[in-house]
Amino acid sequence: MNRPPLNIDAVKSPRQGACQAALAYSKERKQFGKPIASFQAIQWKLADMATEIEAARLLVYRAAAMKDQGEDVNTASAMAKLFASEVAVRVANEAVQVLGGYGYTKDYPVEKFYRDAKIGKIYEGTSNMQLDTIAKLVLRG
Repeated sequence: MNRPPLNIDAVKSPRQGACQAALAYSKERKQFGKPIASFQAIQWKLADMATEIEAARLLVYRAAAMKDQGEDVNTASAMAKLFASEVAVRVANEAVQVLGGYGYTKDYPVEKFYRDAKIGKIYEGTSNMQLDTIAKLVLRG
């Protein structure tokens, strides 16, 4: 079975959107007279989110490049799908943390990104199905 890299980019919107919303909020929200973006804990959350998003993007690009070259993409696409969907949930969760209580309100888009991110772990094969596929392909060599 040589499947395409799936619809992995469907999880891009919650990933990227949640990070951008958290970044914008952190620059506007003031605590102790300065933006919360100036606090190391928030900076590290934003740095982790940006790094994970880029890593997920690169896995997707790798699977797409392999497909373009006519290579077997089963393992690469399963890895990209698994990682990208897991990252979407982690990034959305961290964005909620950055926004605090506002992260759960409909006043900010983060609550929707958080809900939308979860579907990536279910749609087109659950995370456990992806793990099973990866394990079988890796063990096969």
